[in-house]
Amino acid sequence: MSPRDARRRWRRLRSNGSRRDSGRAQIRRQRLRRGVIILPSAFTIGNLFFGAYAIVAALRGDFAWSAWFLVFAATLDLLDGRVARFTRTGSDFGAELDSLTDAVSFGVAPALVMILLYFQESDWGWLAAFAYLAAVVIRLARFNVEQGGEARRHFHGLPTPAAGLILVTHYPFSRTPFFQQNLASLPWPEIMVIVMVLISILMLSHVPYARMPAIDLKSRAGVARTALLAGGLGMAVAFPAYWFFPAFAAYALWGLLRSVFLGLLDRLPERDPLMDTPDELDSDVEPRDVDYHELTHERDPAGPGRKGGASSGQHERTPRPGGHEPGAHESDSFQRKEIRS
Repeated sequence: MSPRDARRRWRRLRSNGSRRDSGRAQIRRQRLRRGVIILPSAFTIGNLFFGAYAIVAALRGDFAWSAWFLVFAATLDLLDGRVARFTRTGSDFGAELDSLTDAVSFGVAPALVMILLYFQESDWGWLAAFAYLAAVVIRLARFNVEQGGEARRHFHGLPTPAAGLILVTHYPFSRTPFFQQNLASLPWPEIMVIVMVLISILMLSHVPYARMPAIDLKSRAGVARTALLAGGLGMAVAFPAYWFFPAFAAYALWGLLRSVFLGLLDRLPERDPLMDTPDELDSDVEPRDVDYHELTHERDPAGPGRKGGASSGQHERTPRPGGHEPGAHESDSFQRKEIRS
């Protein structure tokens, strides 16, 4: 064999070896990616497990453990989305699986607990539980359509885990000495019917509810939020029966009262509350018109008879892709893009 043929053979062997090594590395990467993709779904299935066991505990009459199992389910529901974002493995399948799981854990389970606790002897009381369950299902369907299964800065309406925990953690709170001494004499079956109706309305409302803040130690505001979060976590671990029900009830009331207060002051949002930051807008999402004139009872500046309208020859807004048609006047109605995962 000549030296030239030997070099050619060596190059072929080295090329074949590198292709084999590349193929093996690709197979290892694919296996690792499959394992990472399974991780968020594992959290979601864990959420479903605790939701199902909460139903079993409620049927056995152990309502306290039913409430704590749903707290565990809510914790996994909080983590699965964060894990999916951290590993960049979010998908439509994961969003749909999460919604179906939440319907069981935070819809069926709390409704069953309420029926077994307060409405077993009532002919029509179970309808309040049905109304709550219907609101949960509609809320989850709207969440997938509007926010793509992932909230940014705000939830559009009361989140279903918070609504479910308000109902089920009421029972551990009702076993505390404080409740027995000061609140036990109140007509709680009637009160819980009102509570179920109210939180059902809040779930379907347009009230923005802030999501749980992320840990941030880079700014003073972030440090303050992180310290508050750590303090709440410590209270939840140290005094769970006293903390969960008042905390989630205050969360529901705070979002409602804040929206009412800002509405009375005519302080309208400067941008869409469903949006996070303009830098994170995707170019392939559909624009969503947000018009607040119906809330403020103001006339549309672009309407007839208003100075500065299209007929007055004033400066007109330059049209943008996906925006209004050319010739539309600048108005208080603005476009925002919907965030989808």
